Amino acid sequence: MPSHSTDVVVIGAGAAGLMCAIEAGKRGRRVVVLEHNARIGRKILISGGGRCNFTNLHTKPEHFVSGNPHFAKSALARYGPHDFVRMVERHGIPYHEKALGQLFCDRSAGDITGMLESQCREAGVRIETGCPVAAIKQNAGFILETAGGVLHGTALVIATGGLSVPKIGATPFGYGIARQFGLQTVECRPALAPLVFSREDNARYEGLAGVSAEVIAAAGGHRFREKMLFTHRGLSGPAILQVSSYWKPGEAVEIDLLPGMDLIGLLRQCRTAGNRAEARTIVGRLLPKRLAERWFAIHAQSKPLAVLGDREMEVLSEGLHRWRVKPAGSEGYEKAEVTAGGVDTDELSSKTMEAKKAPGLYFIGEVVDVTGQLGGFNFQWAWASGYAAGQSV
Repeated sequence: MPSHSTDVVVIGAGAAGLMCAIEAGKRGRRVVVLEHNARIGRKILISGGGRCNFTNLHTKPEHFVSGNPHFAKSALARYGPHDFVRMVERHGIPYHEKALGQLFCDRSAGDITGMLESQCREAGVRIETGCPVAAIKQNAGFILETAGGVLHGTALVIATGGLSVPKIGATPFGYGIARQFGLQTVECRPALAPLVFSREDNARYEGLAGVSAEVIAAAGGHRFREKMLFTHRGLSGPAILQVSSYWKPGEAVEIDLLPGMDLIGLLRQCRTAGNRAEARTIVGRLLPKRLAERWFAIHAQSKPLAVLGDREMEVLSEGLHRWRVKPAGSEGYEKAEVTAGGVDTDELSSKTMEAKKAPGLYFIGEVVDVTGQLGGFNFQWAWASGYAAGQSV
């Protein structure tokens, strides 16, 4: 089996791994990137509906979930959204802001992978695809047994991602390497994932698949005002994906179906004006009609406004503003956009991403216990953590 030596070995040709390789290569380091898939950046290519939500202009540390909420600050401060945007603009990639600072490619996510591949070539980085790693040993550096032979590297960067979207090759490889070198990991769980109804609620809300509404969804002390979507198995949409990262099994998700609406005031006004409609009819003008009808059928008796008392209005308002759902679980890693948990941040330098117990070993991107909210934040963490390691290896 052939044997080769290099300065830096990066395992994983995703967003974080490629960024790290580019920065290390710019510093004159000999870099080899190993990717077990047949092509680079598979998760980049499917993100954002194929348009890649490559960053968020409003990125701040509070947009991330981690056992240490301060860990991401250093890397994010040294490589921010505008740094990546400058790279995108230098390569003439057209993009647009969709909403809330979210930047997407105008054409396709392939523009981003093409840019990263081009940058790697310019930096002298060698990328080996279809090259899984069978074993790693440490002996005056790192010795990797790969499908292409034995590779010796002075520094080793683990950028293997998490467990989400296994159909594109996600594996627990990175966590295994962390444990091999004595590093603690935080238990992983699906994040940014649709939630599944209990059997009882699935029967109650059957037939609402495809119905959507703007809501405020809350769980774990966090609230998000965005769209919610009923699915055949439960709830999805941006609001639900966001709270799924904070929701814990056995807990309820609280949903305000009429955010910003003074329902009591509206019902009183209609009653005073002599409106003969039923409460369900009024609410049906504020919510999708199918949802309003189903909600009343399950939770409240609909009465004409003329006979609806103030206390009944208060109960009705409370129920619609604080609809509580206790999910049976999430759709799991198959539908999760990212993985929460991972390599414990206490084990790493926040400045360089190097393992404190294993000099020369680095962990970056999704494999680390830093998980962004929906909207381009996870890509920005990949760029920032990759940059930080690339400046150090």
